[in-house]
Amino acid sequence: MFFMTEKLDPKSAEDILKKYDKESDTMMYKGGMAKIVSAIAITFSIFQLYTATFGVLDAQLQRAVHLGFGLALVYLLYPTRKSWSRYKVHPFDVLLSILGAAAPAYIVFEYQHLVLRSGTVSGVDLAVGLLGILLVIEATRRIVGLPMVCVVLAFLIYAFAGPYMPGVLAHRGLTIEQLVGHLYFTTEGIFGIPLGVSSTFIFLFILFGAYLESTGLGKFFIDLANAIAGWASGGPAKVAVLSSGLMGTVSGSSVANVVGTGSLTIPMMKKLGYHKDFAGAVEAAASTGGQLMPPVMGAAAFLMAEFVGVPYIDIVKAAIVPAFLYFAGIWLGVHFEAKCGNLKGIPRSQLPKIGTILKERGHLALPLIVIVYLLVSGYTPMRAALVAIVLSILCSALRKSTRMKPIEIVRGLDRGARNVLSVLVACAAAGIIIGVVTKTGVGLKLASGLLDLSGGLLLPTMFFTMITAIVLGMGVPTTANYVITSTIAAPALVQMGVPVLCAHMFVFYFGIIADVTPPVALAAFAGSGIAGGNPLRTGINASKLAIAAFIIPYMFVLSPVLLMLEGTMLDLFMTTLTALIGMVALSSALIGYLADNCSLLERLVLVAGGLMMIKPGFMTDIAGFALFAVILILQLKRRKSAAQAL
Repeated sequence: MFFMTEKLDPKSAEDILKKYDKESDTMMYKGGMAKIVSAIAITFSIFQLYTATFGVLDAQLQRAVHLGFGLALVYLLYPTRKSWSRYKVHPFDVLLSILGAAAPAYIVFEYQHLVLRSGTVSGVDLAVGLLGILLVIEATRRIVGLPMVCVVLAFLIYAFAGPYMPGVLAHRGLTIEQLVGHLYFTTEGIFGIPLGVSSTFIFLFILFGAYLESTGLGKFFIDLANAIAGWASGGPAKVAVLSSGLMGTVSGSSVANVVGTGSLTIPMMKKLGYHKDFAGAVEAAASTGGQLMPPVMGAAAFLMAEFVGVPYIDIVKAAIVPAFLYFAGIWLGVHFEAKCGNLKGIPRSQLPKIGTILKERGHLALPLIVIVYLLVSGYTPMRAALVAIVLSILCSALRKSTRMKPIEIVRGLDRGARNVLSVLVACAAAGIIIGVVTKTGVGLKLASGLLDLSGGLLLPTMFFTMITAIVLGMGVPTTANYVITSTIAAPALVQMGVPVLCAHMFVFYFGIIADVTPPVALAAFAGSGIAGGNPLRTGINASKLAIAAFIIPYMFVLSPVLLMLEGTMLDLFMTTLTALIGMVALSSALIGYLADNCSLLERLVLVAGGLMMIKPGFMTDIAGFALFAVILILQLKRRKSAAQAL
C-alpha cells in the first residue's frame, strides 16, 4: 500500500537523529562492554520499579541512587570527545563512570553521619561534593550541551561574585563550603525537586513510553491517522499532524518524534506535491506539539505539578484546550496550503480501513486509556505509570502479531534507562541553578528587574518573559528551560496577579516552541534533514504553522478559562470557539488562502480579525468575526463568479 512504501532509509533516519538529537549520539559497544552497559541500565530500571512498587527511599537516598546510576551510564555512553571512536571503550570514561557512581554513593553510605552533622561540611564532604558538582557539569556538557553548562557556570560565578555585583543583584557572596554544602548535601540543590521528580514520576513514564514503542504503537498511530485523514486534501500532511499528535501522548522529544513519524510522512508529503521546506516544517511543528499533548506530556509537566503544588491530572486538564488549539492551527495551515496548491489526498483504496486497524491493533492503546482513568481516579502518577507499564506488556500479548518476547521485555528495561539520561542530567544541572537562586535570592531580584523593565505593565512583562524562554530554549532542553524560567520569570507574572498555573504554563509553552523558532530550531532542522530542504526556510515555515503556540499562552493568561481554572462550561465553549475561528483567520492569512487566494489587503484584514477573536472580550470577538465574515463572503462570491465565467 502507498502508506507503507514511501519510507526513509532507516540508516539515514538514524544519522539525522544523531545529528540533531544529542542524546541519541551514543557509543556503539559490542561484546562484553555492551553487556556491561546493558546490565547497568537494566539494574537501574529494576531499582526504579522496585521502589515504585514497595515504596521509595528517603528523598536524598532515592535521588542519590538515581543520580549514581545516571552518571555511570552517561560517562560510558557519551565519550569525552566526539572524535573518539564510538566502538571502543576509553579508560578515562570508565574512570569518570566509576567516580560518577561513587560520588552519590557517598551520600548513601554516609547518610546517617551527614544527618547528624546537620549541614556541617567536613574536608572529605567538601572534596566529594566538589567532585559530584563537577561530574554533573561535565555530564551536562556531554548529553545536554554547552549552552546549559554556560548557564550553570554563570549562576555559580554569581554565587561567589555577589559583593561585586551592581545594584539590586549584589549579595554577600558564598564561601566554597557554604555553596558545596547547599548544592550537594541538601535537597535544595542537585538533589532538589527536579531530580526528585526524575527519580519517581519521570523515569516510570519514560519507561512506559519505551514499552509502548516496543509494542508497535507508533505504527498503529500512523496507520490510524492514514485511515482517518489520508484521503483528504493534502492527506499526508494531515496524517503527519494527526500521527505526531497521537505520538506526542507518549513521546516527550520533539526531534525523536520528527524522525520517528517524519521518516514516513515527509516522503509521502513530497510525493503528493508539498515543497520540501514545507513538508519538513509540517512534521517539525506537529512533533514539537507532542510535549503539549496530554495525557503524557513532556518531563517539564511533571515538574510543573510539583512547583505549582497541584496533582498532575490538573496539569493534564489545563493542557487539553491549548493543545487542541495548537494542533488545530497546524491542521488549518496544511489544509489551506493543500487547497492553494490543489493537492489531493491518497485514494481510499490505497488506505487501511479503520475497523481493520482497531481490530488488529486497537488493544495497544488500552494502556493509554487506563492511565488517564487512573489519574482521574486519584492514583498518583507513579502508581498509574507502574500499572500502565505492566498493562502495556500484557496487552501486547493479546495478539501474536504484537506480542513481546521475553528478550524484548528485558530490552525495554535497557532502553527506558537510556532514554531517561538526558532528562536526569538536565534535572541535576537545573538543581544547581535552583540551589544558587534559593541561597542568594537572585530569583526575586531578577523578577523585580523584569517588572521594572516592563514598567509594571502585564503585556510587556509577558513579552519579555516570552523572549527569555525562547532564547533559553534555543540552547537548553525544555526541562531545564522550564526550571530556569519558572524560577526567574514566572514569579514576575504571579506578582502581577496572574494565576500561578497560568504563569508556569506560559513559560512552559514558549520553552517548547523554541524547537521550531529560527535561528536554532532543532526540530525544524531535523525535518529539513529528512526532507532535503533548507533548514532556515523550514524553520520559518514551521514557525508560521505553529503560530498558535505564540498566541495561545497570551490567551490563557488573559482568559484563564482556557485552562479550566474559572468560568462555566459555556464560557469555555464560547472562548474556545472564537479562538478557533481566530485560528482559521490567522492561518488563512499566513498561507494566503481562505476560500480563494488572498490579496495583501485581505490578508491584513484576516490577521486583524483573527487577533481580535483570539483576544478575550465580547466586543473584540464580534468585531473580529465581522472582519472574517466579510473576507469569506467576498472570496466565496469571487470564486463563484470565476466558476460561472468558465
